[in-house]
Amino acid sequence: MMNNCKAIKIAENIFWVGVIDWNLRNFHGYETSRGSTYNAYLILDEKITLIDTAKIDFKDELLARISSIVDPAKIDLIISSHVEPDHSGSLGEIAALAKDAEIITTNPNGLKGLTARYGNLNYKPVKAGDKISIGKRTLQFVPTPMLHWPDSMVTYCPEEKILFSNDAFGEHFATSMRFDDENDLNTILSEAKKYYANILMPFGKQAQTALKALGDLEIKMIATGHGVIWRKNISTIIDCYKKWSSGEVEERACVVFDSMWHSTEILAQTITEAFAAKKIPATYYDLKFTPLSDIVTDIFTSKYLIVGSPTINNQMMPTVAKFLNYLKGLRPQNHKGFAFGSYGWSGQSIAQVEDELKAAGIEIILDKIRITNIPSHEQLEEISKNILELEL
Repeated sequence: MMNNCKAIKIAENIFWVGVIDWNLRNFHGYETSRGSTYNAYLILDEKITLIDTAKIDFKDELLARISSIVDPAKIDLIISSHVEPDHSGSLGEIAALAKDAEIITTNPNGLKGLTARYGNLNYKPVKAGDKISIGKRTLQFVPTPMLHWPDSMVTYCPEEKILFSNDAFGEHFATSMRFDDENDLNTILSEAKKYYANILMPFGKQAQTALKALGDLEIKMIATGHGVIWRKNISTIIDCYKKWSSGEVEERACVVFDSMWHSTEILAQTITEAFAAKKIPATYYDLKFTPLSDIVTDIFTSKYLIVGSPTINNQMMPTVAKFLNYLKGLRPQNHKGFAFGSYGWSGQSIAQVEDELKAAGIEIILDKIRITNIPSHEQLEEISKNILELEL
Protein backbone atom coordinates (compact mmCIF):
# COMPACT_ATOMS: atom_id res chain seq x y z
CA MET A 1 0.00 0.00 0.00
CA MET A 2 1.37 3.42 -0.95
CA ASN A 3 2.02 5.67 2.02
CA ASN A 4 3.26 9.26 1.87
CA CYS A 5 3.83 9.80 5.62
CA LYS A 6 6.87 11.94 6.45
CA ALA A 7 9.34 11.92 9.32
CA ILE A 8 9.20 14.84 11.75
CA LYS A 9 12.40 16.48 12.98
CA ILE A 10 12.66 16.68 16.79
CA ALA A 11 16.35 17.69 17.03
CA GLU A 12 19.26 18.11 14.64
CA ASN A 13 19.45 14.84 12.63
CA ILE A 14 16.95 13.16 14.97
CA PHE A 15 13.47 12.36 13.68
CA TRP A 16 10.19 10.95 14.90
CA VAL A 17 9.28 8.13 12.51
CA GLY A 18 6.46 6.55 14.50
CA VAL A 19 2.84 5.93 13.63
CA ILE A 20 -0.53 7.28 14.74
CA ASP A 21 -3.29 4.83 15.64
CA TRP A 22 -6.30 7.13 15.48
CA ASN A 23 -8.81 4.31 15.84
CA LEU A 24 -7.43 2.36 18.82
CA ARG A 25 -10.22 2.03 21.39
CA ASN A 26 -9.08 -0.89 23.52
CA PHE A 27 -5.63 -1.84 24.79
CA HIS A 28 -5.92 -5.12 26.75
CA GLY A 29 -9.15 -3.98 28.42
CA TYR A 30 -7.97 -0.38 28.88
CA GLU A 31 -10.39 1.73 26.84
CA THR A 32 -8.41 4.24 24.81
CA SER A 33 -10.97 6.80 23.74
CA ARG A 34 -8.33 9.08 22.21
CA GLY A 35 -6.37 6.46 20.27
CA SER A 36 -2.59 6.20 20.58
CA THR A 37 0.77 6.54 18.88
CA TYR A 38 3.60 4.02 18.61
CA ASN A 39 6.66 6.20 18.66
CA ALA A 40 9.90 5.32 16.91
CA TYR A 41 12.96 7.55 16.42
CA LEU A 42 15.67 7.72 13.78
CA ILE A 43 19.12 9.19 14.51
CA LEU A 44 21.39 10.08 11.60
CA ASP A 45 25.02 9.70 12.67
CA GLU A 46 28.00 7.59 11.61
CA LYS A 47 25.80 4.69 12.61
CA ILE A 48 22.22 5.25 11.53
CA THR A 49 20.13 4.23 14.51
CA LEU A 50 16.44 3.34 14.82
CA ILE A 51 14.92 3.35 18.30
CA ASP A 52 11.91 1.00 18.38
CA THR A 53 9.46 0.06 15.64
CA ALA A 54 5.64 -0.23 15.75
CA LYS A 55 2.73 -2.66 15.58
CA ILE A 56 3.01 -4.88 12.55
CA ASP A 57 -0.31 -3.51 11.23
CA PHE A 58 1.41 -0.12 10.78
CA LYS A 59 4.67 -1.24 9.18
CA ASP A 60 3.91 0.63 5.95
CA GLU A 61 3.50 3.93 7.78
CA LEU A 62 6.68 3.29 9.77
CA LEU A 63 8.68 2.41 6.66
CA ALA A 64 7.31 5.43 4.78
CA ARG A 65 8.48 7.81 7.50
CA ILE A 66 11.92 6.17 7.67
CA SER A 67 12.21 6.18 3.88
CA SER A 68 11.44 9.90 3.75
CA ILE A 69 14.83 10.40 5.46
CA VAL A 70 16.98 7.39 4.56
CA ASP A 71 16.85 4.03 2.84
CA PRO A 72 15.86 1.55 5.65
CA ALA A 73 18.55 -0.82 4.35
CA LYS A 74 21.19 1.66 5.59
CA ILE A 75 20.14 1.36 9.25
CA ASP A 76 23.12 0.17 11.31
CA LEU A 77 21.56 -0.18 14.77
CA ILE A 78 18.06 -0.97 16.01
CA ILE A 79 17.37 -0.30 19.69
CA SER A 80 14.54 -2.51 20.93
CA SER A 81 13.42 -0.95 24.20
CA HIS A 82 10.63 -3.41 24.88
CA VAL A 83 9.51 -6.78 23.49
CA GLU A 84 5.78 -5.99 23.56
CA PRO A 85 4.50 -5.97 19.94
CA ASP A 86 3.28 -2.37 19.97
CA HIS A 87 6.98 -1.47 20.13
CA SER A 88 8.72 -4.42 18.46
CA GLY A 89 6.04 -5.67 16.07
CA SER A 90 7.78 -4.52 12.86
CA LEU A 91 11.25 -5.59 13.97
CA GLY A 92 11.38 -8.58 11.62
CA GLU A 93 10.45 -6.46 8.61
CA ILE A 94 13.06 -3.80 9.44
CA ALA A 95 15.74 -6.43 10.09
CA ALA A 96 14.96 -8.07 6.73
CA LEU A 97 15.69 -4.75 5.00
CA ALA A 98 18.63 -3.68 7.18
CA LYS A 99 20.37 -7.03 6.94
CA ASP A 100 23.58 -5.98 8.74
CA ALA A 101 21.96 -4.01 11.53
CA GLU A 102 22.69 -4.97 15.13
CA ILE A 103 19.64 -5.20 17.38
CA ILE A 104 20.23 -3.88 20.90
CA THR A 105 18.13 -5.41 23.65
CA THR A 106 18.39 -6.18 27.36
CA ASN A 107 20.19 -9.21 28.70
CA PRO A 108 18.68 -11.72 29.37
CA ASN A 109 14.96 -10.87 29.15
CA GLY A 110 14.94 -8.79 25.98
CA LEU A 111 17.10 -11.36 24.23
CA LYS A 112 14.80 -14.20 25.29
CA GLY A 113 11.64 -12.34 24.36
CA LEU A 114 12.76 -11.13 20.94
CA THR A 115 14.19 -14.53 20.03
CA ALA A 116 10.93 -16.21 21.01
CA ARG A 117 8.93 -13.80 18.84
CA TYR A 118 11.18 -13.11 15.87
CA GLY A 119 13.73 -15.92 15.79
CA ASN A 120 17.50 -15.65 15.69
CA LEU A 121 18.36 -12.19 14.46
CA ASN A 122 21.55 -10.15 14.91
CA TYR A 123 21.02 -9.37 18.60
CA LYS A 124 23.47 -7.58 20.86
CA PRO A 125 22.33 -7.79 24.50
CA VAL A 126 23.25 -4.96 26.88
CA LYS A 127 23.16 -4.44 30.63
CA ALA A 128 22.97 -1.45 32.99
CA GLY A 129 25.76 1.04 32.33
CA ASP A 130 26.59 -0.14 28.82
CA LYS A 131 27.23 2.55 26.20
CA ILE A 132 27.56 2.58 22.44
CA SER A 133 29.15 5.29 20.32
CA ILE A 134 27.25 5.95 17.10
CA GLY A 135 29.58 8.73 15.95
CA LYS A 136 29.08 12.21 17.37
CA ARG A 137 26.63 10.76 19.86
CA THR A 138 26.66 8.16 22.58
CA LEU A 139 23.74 6.02 23.66
CA GLN A 140 23.56 4.85 27.28
CA PHE A 141 21.23 2.04 28.34
CA VAL A 142 19.30 1.91 31.60
CA PRO A 143 17.26 -1.27 32.17
CA THR A 144 13.91 -0.58 33.87
CA PRO A 145 12.71 -4.12 34.65
CA MET A 146 8.97 -4.47 35.33
CA LEU A 147 8.24 -0.99 34.05
CA HIS A 148 6.24 -2.70 32.84
CA TRP A 149 7.81 -5.91 31.42
CA PRO A 150 10.98 -7.69 32.62
CA ASP A 151 12.85 -6.65 29.46
CA SER A 152 12.06 -2.92 29.49
CA MET A 153 14.81 -0.31 29.20
CA VAL A 154 15.30 3.36 28.40
CA THR A 155 18.04 4.95 26.30
CA TYR A 156 19.80 8.24 27.05
CA CYS A 157 21.78 10.38 24.63
CA PRO A 158 24.02 12.68 26.73
CA GLU A 159 25.11 14.88 23.82
CA GLU A 160 21.50 15.76 23.02
CA LYS A 161 20.21 15.31 26.60
CA ILE A 162 17.32 13.25 25.20
CA LEU A 163 15.79 10.40 27.16
CA PHE A 164 14.11 7.81 24.94
CA SER A 165 11.80 6.63 27.67
CA ASN A 166 9.87 3.71 26.19
CA ASP A 167 6.59 3.25 28.17
CA ALA A 168 7.51 5.69 30.94
CA PHE A 169 5.96 9.20 30.85
CA GLY A 170 3.68 8.34 27.92
CA GLU A 171 -0.02 8.38 27.14
CA HIS A 172 -2.38 6.56 24.81
CA PHE A 173 -3.17 9.73 22.90
CA ALA A 174 -3.38 10.14 19.12
CA THR A 175 -2.30 13.57 17.97
CA SER A 176 -0.84 15.08 14.82
CA MET A 177 1.25 17.45 16.97
CA ARG A 178 4.30 15.77 18.40
CA PHE A 179 5.26 17.94 21.38
CA ASP A 180 3.68 18.59 24.77
CA ASP A 181 3.59 22.36 24.24
CA GLU A 182 1.68 21.91 20.98
CA ASN A 183 -1.17 20.14 22.77
CA ASP A 184 -3.47 20.97 25.68
CA LEU A 185 -1.46 20.25 28.82
CA ASN A 186 -4.46 19.29 30.98
CA THR A 187 -5.55 16.74 28.39
CA ILE A 188 -2.06 15.25 28.16
CA LEU A 189 -1.66 15.00 31.93
CA SER A 190 -5.11 13.45 32.25
CA GLU A 191 -4.18 10.82 29.68
CA ALA A 192 -0.76 10.31 31.33
CA LYS A 193 -2.49 9.63 34.65
CA LYS A 194 -4.91 7.24 32.97
CA TYR A 195 -1.96 5.45 31.34
CA TYR A 196 -0.10 5.15 34.64
CA ALA A 197 -3.22 3.99 36.53
CA ASN A 198 -4.15 1.29 34.03
CA ILE A 199 -0.71 0.00 33.07
CA LEU A 200 1.95 1.02 35.58
CA MET A 201 0.01 1.15 38.87
CA PRO A 202 1.26 -2.29 40.04
CA PHE A 203 4.86 -1.22 39.51
CA GLY A 204 5.23 1.81 41.77
CA LYS A 205 8.41 0.53 43.44
CA GLN A 206 9.96 -0.18 40.05
CA ALA A 207 8.97 3.30 38.88
CA GLN A 208 10.66 4.84 41.92
CA THR A 209 13.80 2.78 41.25
CA ALA A 210 13.81 3.98 37.64
CA LEU A 211 13.33 7.60 38.70
CA LYS A 212 16.34 7.31 41.01
CA ALA A 213 18.42 5.80 38.22
CA LEU A 214 17.49 8.71 35.97
CA GLY A 215 17.83 11.34 38.68
CA ASP A 216 21.38 12.40 37.80
CA LEU A 217 20.70 12.79 34.09
CA GLU A 218 20.26 16.22 32.55
CA ILE A 219 17.14 15.86 30.44
CA LYS A 220 16.02 18.44 27.90
CA MET A 221 13.61 16.16 26.06
CA ILE A 222 11.70 12.97 26.87
CA ALA A 223 10.94 11.03 23.70
CA THR A 224 8.23 8.64 24.84
CA GLY A 225 7.01 5.34 23.43
CA HIS A 226 3.39 6.56 23.29
CA GLY A 227 1.81 9.99 22.99
CA VAL A 228 3.63 13.32 23.02
CA ILE A 229 7.31 14.15 23.29
CA TRP A 230 8.03 16.26 26.39
CA ARG A 231 10.22 19.33 25.91
CA LYS A 232 8.58 22.12 27.95
CA ASN A 233 6.86 20.42 30.88
CA ILE A 234 9.50 17.82 31.72
CA SER A 235 9.61 18.62 35.44
CA THR A 236 5.81 18.48 35.57
CA ILE A 237 5.53 14.93 34.24
CA ILE A 238 8.49 13.74 36.34
CA ASP A 239 6.88 15.22 39.46
CA CYS A 240 3.63 13.45 38.55
CA TYR A 241 5.49 10.14 38.33
CA LYS A 242 7.10 10.75 41.71
CA LYS A 243 3.66 11.34 43.23
CA TRP A 244 1.91 8.49 41.42
CA SER A 245 4.63 5.95 42.19
CA SER A 246 4.55 6.85 45.90
CA GLY A 247 0.97 5.58 46.27
CA GLU A 248 -0.15 8.96 47.62
CA VAL A 249 -3.95 9.23 47.76
CA GLU A 250 -6.37 12.11 48.28
CA GLU A 251 -9.40 12.54 50.54
CA ARG A 252 -11.82 11.46 47.83
CA ALA A 253 -14.28 8.59 47.46
CA CYS A 254 -15.37 6.51 44.47
CA VAL A 255 -18.70 4.69 44.68
CA VAL A 256 -18.81 1.93 42.05
CA PHE A 257 -21.80 -0.36 41.48
CA ASP A 258 -24.27 -2.06 39.21
CA SER A 259 -27.97 -2.42 39.93
CA MET A 260 -30.84 -4.57 38.66
CA TRP A 261 -34.01 -2.84 39.86
CA HIS A 262 -32.54 0.41 41.22
CA SER A 263 -32.31 -0.61 44.90
CA THR A 264 -28.50 -0.91 44.89
CA GLU A 265 -28.48 2.30 42.85
CA ILE A 266 -30.43 4.07 45.62
CA LEU A 267 -27.87 2.81 48.14
CA ALA A 268 -25.06 4.15 45.93
CA GLN A 269 -26.69 7.56 45.77
CA THR A 270 -27.12 7.64 49.54
CA ILE A 271 -23.51 6.63 50.16
CA THR A 272 -22.22 9.22 47.66
CA GLU A 273 -24.20 12.01 49.33
CA ALA A 274 -23.15 10.87 52.81
CA PHE A 275 -19.47 11.23 51.86
CA ALA A 276 -20.21 14.65 50.36
CA ALA A 277 -21.96 15.66 53.61
CA LYS A 278 -18.77 14.57 55.38
CA LYS A 279 -16.90 17.07 53.14
CA ILE A 280 -15.21 14.25 51.23
CA PRO A 281 -15.74 14.65 47.45
CA ALA A 282 -17.32 11.51 46.07
CA THR A 283 -17.81 10.29 42.50
CA TYR A 284 -20.63 7.95 41.52
CA TYR A 285 -19.93 5.29 38.88
CA ASP A 286 -22.60 3.02 37.44
CA LEU A 287 -20.70 0.23 35.69
CA LYS A 288 -23.28 0.13 32.90
CA PHE A 289 -22.16 3.53 31.69
CA THR A 290 -18.50 4.19 32.51
CA PRO A 291 -15.43 2.34 31.14
CA LEU A 292 -13.36 0.48 33.74
CA SER A 293 -10.20 2.34 32.75
CA ASP A 294 -11.82 5.71 33.49
CA ILE A 295 -13.08 4.50 36.87
CA VAL A 296 -9.69 3.07 37.79
CA THR A 297 -8.01 6.37 36.93
CA ASP A 298 -10.13 8.11 39.58
CA ILE A 299 -9.75 5.29 42.11
CA PHE A 300 -5.98 5.43 41.68
CA THR A 301 -5.63 8.65 43.69
CA SER A 302 -8.82 8.41 45.78
CA LYS A 303 -8.49 7.06 49.34
CA TYR A 304 -11.96 5.48 49.56
CA LEU A 305 -13.50 2.83 47.32
CA ILE A 306 -17.07 1.69 47.97
CA VAL A 307 -18.40 -1.13 45.77
CA GLY A 308 -21.96 -2.42 45.47
CA SER A 309 -23.77 -5.25 43.75
CA PRO A 310 -27.14 -6.97 43.89
CA THR A 311 -27.20 -10.79 43.85
CA ILE A 312 -27.91 -12.80 40.71
CA ASN A 313 -27.73 -16.60 40.69
CA ASN A 314 -26.01 -16.50 44.09
CA GLN A 315 -23.23 -14.31 42.65
CA MET A 316 -22.38 -10.65 42.25
CA MET A 317 -23.29 -8.98 38.98
CA PRO A 318 -20.91 -9.95 36.13
CA THR A 319 -20.02 -6.29 35.58
CA VAL A 320 -18.96 -5.95 39.22
CA ALA A 321 -16.96 -9.18 39.08
CA LYS A 322 -15.17 -7.93 35.95
CA PHE A 323 -14.40 -4.60 37.59
CA LEU A 324 -13.02 -6.21 40.76
CA ASN A 325 -10.91 -8.65 38.77
CA TYR A 326 -9.47 -5.77 36.73
CA LEU A 327 -8.79 -3.77 39.89
CA LYS A 328 -7.17 -6.67 41.73
CA GLY A 329 -4.59 -7.08 38.97
CA LEU A 330 -3.59 -3.42 39.35
CA ARG A 331 -2.86 -3.87 43.09
CA PRO A 332 -3.99 -0.41 44.35
CA GLN A 333 -2.21 0.98 47.42
CA ASN A 334 -3.42 2.80 50.54
CA HIS A 335 -7.15 2.47 49.88
CA LYS A 336 -10.03 1.96 52.30
CA GLY A 337 -13.62 1.00 51.66
CA PHE A 338 -16.56 -1.32 52.11
CA ALA A 339 -19.19 -3.34 50.22
CA PHE A 340 -22.92 -2.79 49.86
CA GLY A 341 -25.91 -4.09 47.97
CA SER A 342 -29.58 -4.95 47.88
CA TYR A 343 -30.87 -8.48 47.32
CA GLY A 344 -34.08 -10.44 46.96
CA TRP A 345 -33.65 -13.67 48.94
CA SER A 346 -30.04 -14.89 49.19
CA GLY A 347 -27.64 -11.91 49.15
CA GLN A 348 -24.30 -13.70 48.79
CA SER A 349 -22.94 -10.99 46.50
CA ILE A 350 -22.18 -8.42 49.19
CA ALA A 351 -19.85 -10.74 51.12
CA GLN A 352 -18.25 -11.74 47.81
CA VAL A 353 -17.59 -8.09 46.99
CA GLU A 354 -16.06 -7.55 50.43
CA ASP A 355 -13.80 -10.59 49.96
CA GLU A 356 -12.63 -9.28 46.59
CA LEU A 357 -11.95 -5.84 48.04
CA LYS A 358 -9.80 -7.46 50.72
CA ALA A 359 -8.01 -9.53 48.07
CA ALA A 360 -7.26 -6.29 46.19
CA GLY A 361 -5.66 -4.86 49.33
CA ILE A 362 -8.51 -2.54 50.32
CA GLU A 363 -8.80 -1.95 54.09
CA ILE A 364 -12.42 -2.54 55.17
CA ILE A 365 -13.66 0.37 57.33
CA LEU A 366 -17.38 -0.41 57.60
CA ASP A 367 -19.24 -3.68 57.83
CA LYS A 368 -20.94 -4.65 54.57
CA ILE A 369 -24.33 -3.07 53.99
CA ARG A 370 -26.98 -5.70 53.08
CA ILE A 371 -30.51 -4.51 52.40
CA THR A 372 -33.39 -6.79 51.40
CA ASN A 373 -35.44 -5.61 48.44
CA ILE A 374 -36.15 -1.85 48.48
CA PRO A 375 -34.32 0.20 51.15
CA SER A 376 -36.61 2.09 53.49
CA HIS A 377 -36.19 5.73 54.42
CA GLU A 378 -35.09 4.63 57.90
CA GLN A 379 -32.45 2.29 56.49
CA LEU A 380 -31.06 5.01 54.23
CA GLU A 381 -30.93 7.42 57.18
CA GLU A 382 -29.03 4.79 59.18
CA ILE A 383 -26.52 4.29 56.37
CA SER A 384 -25.92 8.05 56.13
CA LYS A 385 -25.52 8.28 59.92
CA ASN A 386 -22.99 5.42 60.01
CA ILE A 387 -20.88 7.02 57.29
CA LEU A 388 -21.01 10.46 58.90
CA GLU A 389 -19.85 8.92 62.18
CA LEU A 390 -16.93 7.07 60.60
CA GLU A 391 -13.57 8.22 61.93
CA LEU A 392 -11.44 8.27 58.83
